[in-house]
Amino acid sequence: MAARTRRERDRDEIRDRDEEEYEKVSPAEAGREGLRQVIELIGKEPLGITSVEPTDDGWLVGVEVVEDHRIPTSTDLLGLYEVELDLAGGLFAYRRTRRYQRGKGDGG
Repeated sequence: MAARTRRERDRDEIRDRDEEEYEKVSPAEAGREGLRQVIELIGKEPLGITSVEPTDDGWLVGVEVVEDHRIPTSTDLLGLYEVELDLAGGLFAYRRTRRYQRGKGDGG
């Protein structure tokens, strides 16, 4: 049997806690918390929350930020981040999943 990672152990520990030990956050609260965490961690200007999805262990939040301001603004460099939160809104992990030029996000 393979050894479990620390992340897996942490998730199992949170899942095993009694629900009375923490208050579950709503989807809106999870979105706001994901946005706050990204801003705090990377210090970039947020554009907004792009997605909020429930997971078995909490929430997966998508956040779009301005990575680099350019002139004209239509050529700004944007980043899309995924933030993993536990059921109470605590940060598990975050990662940048995409980097792209404004206006060329979906097709270019």
